[in-house]
Formats: sequence, structure tokens, C-alpha cells
Amino acid sequence: MESEHSWYRELSAEERSWVGMVAQAGIGGFIDWYRTNGAGPASAIDMFDPAPAELARSISLRHTLDLIRTSVAVVEDQVPALADAADRIELREAVLIYSREIAFAAATVYAQAAEARGAWDARLEAHVIDAVLRAEADEALRSRVAALGWDEVHDVLVAVGRAPSGVHSAIVDSLRREARRAGLESLVSVQGRTLIAIIGGVTDPIKQLQALTEHWAPGPIVLGPTVPHVFAAGRSARAALSGYGAAPAWPDAPRLCPADELLAERALHGDNHARRTLVDRVVRPLRDRDALRETALGFLAQPSLEATARALFVHANTVRYRLGQFAEATGYDLTDVREAFVVRIAFAFAAWDER
Repeated sequence: MESEHSWYRELSAEERSWVGMVAQAGIGGFIDWYRTNGAGPASAIDMFDPAPAELARSISLRHTLDLIRTSVAVVEDQVPALADAADRIELREAVLIYSREIAFAAATVYAQAAEARGAWDARLEAHVIDAVLRAEADEALRSRVAALGWDEVHDVLVAVGRAPSGVHSAIVDSLRREARRAGLESLVSVQGRTLIAIIGGVTDPIKQLQALTEHWAPGPIVLGPTVPHVFAAGRSARAALSGYGAAPAWPDAPRLCPADELLAERALHGDNHARRTLVDRVVRPLRDRDALRETALGFLAQPSLEATARALFVHANTVRYRLGQFAEATGYDLTDVREAFVVRIAFAFAAWDER
């Protein structure tokens, strides 16, 4: 094995010892079975009993099959020394039968290991998602994140939307596969009628997540802000969940909707953080710019350049200029119906705060 397989030489002494025990158990099992003249079934599953379950993680199925081929080749080479000419064909046939059973046994062991690992990973994944939703970035989360291989995943956001009908495990698996094809990492959970995904490796959320939208039911999929890593994903989760809860108030919300686009609805829905953010973005930049604030309020009251100009006793071009200045200061264009609505809500909250 050492001479034919370079990867075998890289195993630790303990791992090589486990491989040796498995090989000896396999050869011993073949001898015992052959002594009965093949009377019993040629079961080889017991040959893997001496090895701990960890061996399936440190040695791949492909490498295990390499070891089986090498072991079978060694046994076949010894056939001339072990049997007379008349018995060699029968012995070789027995080796072939038993080697086939060994291959099936190896596949069974690795399938069982994969199922156990999948179940364990699913439990870990559920714990990580719950911790992120509760914003619990403690040591338990760190160890679980490391076990899932997410400690080096960056540029993370949380996406929340309505779950489609169907078996939860199938929904989760299909979304995870699609994310992998898109070059993204994902942790996925169905909670009630909500499908929640933590997505990693995101640099352009709207563009990259477009391929994943079909895995949610119809309706807006709210995206929290992108954060550096999963330990900071609680902030993204809070925004996404808040936005998803408030999204019905915006019937024309886009399919992929950043939570920031729902600040007004989130504030109306009771999200105090969204309320403060909205006021800070719209009203705070106008603190020392009374003319812009007055013009914005006037235009909201009667959205016409001429009507606003008459109400303020200024020229229409002055109103146009001030609206441009307002857009530069706040990022909101009052000539856009949607953005004007958001600004109106911001001014309403600011008025309550100033009482």
C-alpha cells in the first residue's frame, strides 16, 4: 500500500493501523468464509468493525476502493502458492465473489456515515440559524460554525421569504443545491411558513440571489444588509425579519427587496431601529437647512412645482433647485411617488419625536 498509494504514506500512524486492522479483518473473513466452501453468504460488512467511525472522514471512499483493489491483488498473487492447479480457478472465483461483497460493504459503510454526518450537520445548521436569529454570538456558536466550515465564509446576509408547500427537507436541499451552483454558501431553515437562508459569499445581492428566488413561494424575499461574517449576521437577520413582517404594507415591493427599502413600513410596524434610521436619513441632514425642509414639506402637501412656489412665495426654479439639494442631502427624490411616501413617514415620526 505504501509503495502504490502516495496518500497512504501521508496518513498518521494511528490511521495506518486502522487500515491494517480492516485489511486483516477482510482477509480473515474471506478465509473463514472459504473454509465453509461458500456455504454461508459472503458478507463482508463485519470487516469494517475494527475501525472507528472517524476513519470514514479521514479516508475517502475512492481511497478505500484503492485499498480494496490493492488487497485483492495481493491475495490473487498468492493464489498459486495457496492452491493446487486444479483448485486455483475456484479460489480465484471465490476471491472475486468476496471482493465484490467488500466493495458493497464499503459503499454501505460510507453511505451510513454520510447519512449520520448529514443528520448531525442538519442539527448543527439548525442551532446556528437559531443562534443567528437570536443574535447569540457566543462560544457555542463559534464552535458550531467551525464544525460546519463557516468560520472562513465572508460577506453574509440573511434572506427571508414565504416557504413553498412541500416537504421541508426537500425545500432546504433544493435551495442549498442552487446556492452551491451559484457559487454561494448557504444555511437554510424552514420555520413555520417562513423560509430563512443565511447566504455567504455575497458581493452583489440582487444579481447573485436572482437564481435562488424560485425556491421561495410567491411574494417578496427580504434581504438583510450584508455583514462581514456569520457572527455579525444577527443584524442582517433582524432587518430581514422586520422587513418581511412589514412587507405586506408595500404591495408593489420587488421580488428581491432589501430591508432598507422597507424602512417606512418597518417603522410603521413598530421597528424602533428602522424608525430612528429613517429619521436620521431624512430629517437629520436638514437640521440647519430650514429652506430645504420647508420646501420638502410644501411639495409633499401639494406635489407641484408651481403650487409649491406660490405657497412659499418663490420662483418655481427655486423649488426645483431646492428639491435637487434635498435629494443630494437625503438620497430621496420627492418627485418619485414611492420615495415621497417614505419621506412623508420620516417627517411624521420626526414630528412626534420633537413634541
